[in-house]
Amino acid sequence: MGKEIYLIVGLGNLGEKYAHTRHNAGFDVMEKLAGKLGVSLRKRLLLKGMTAKAADGDREIILCEPTTYMNHSGECVKRLLRRYGCGPERLMVIYDDIDLAPGSIRIRKNGGAGTHNGMRSIIGCIGTQDFPRIRIGTGDRPAGADLVEWVLGRCEGEERERMEQAFDHAAESALVWVRSGINTAMNTGNRK
Repeated sequence: MGKEIYLIVGLGNLGEKYAHTRHNAGFDVMEKLAGKLGVSLRKRLLLKGMTAKAADGDREIILCEPTTYMNHSGECVKRLLRRYGCGPERLMVIYDDIDLAPGSIRIRKNGGAGTHNGMRSIIGCIGTQDFPRIRIGTGDRPAGADLVEWVLGRCEGEERERMEQAFDHAAESALVWVRSGINTAMNTGNRK
C-alpha cells in the first residue's frame, strides 16, 4: 500500500512585482515549508503550478504554488486533486486575509471563500468548500486607501517581522495537520 498523500497549496501571484506582497502570504508560507522539508519547488506545466514532493514518515507531502495567478487558482488545485487521487479532506490551502490582524492565523476545517477570489476559484473548480485552510492575517487597508494597492503592497519594519513569524507558524501548523489532524492543528495553531 502506498503512502498517504497530503496536498498543501499556498496562494499568490507569480513574478517579482508580486513577491512578498500581502496577497502573496500563501507563497511565503510555501517557501518556509519547502525549507523545513528540504525541498525546492519547480514548475509543472500540466499541473499549472510550482510543486515539490517530500516524504514525511509514512506520508507524502506535495507542496504547490499555482502559476495561474490568484483568480484562477482552482484550475491548478483541481488538477492536483485529480493527479494525486486525493479527496478535499487531504487538501490544505493557505492564503491571506485582510479581515484578520497582521500576523494572526486562523485554521479551519472548512468554510466559504469570503472576499478572496483565489478561494472562490478553488471552491468553484472542485465543487466543495469542505477542505482545511489556514488564513494569514494581513489587516485591512487604512481608511481611504485603495484595496488593490494595499494587498499588492509590502509590509515593512515591525509589521514585516510579525508576518515572518506568522509564515513560520503557519508552516508548522500545516505540518501538524499532516501528522496529527485538523483538530490538533486548530488547537495548537490558531493565534491572534
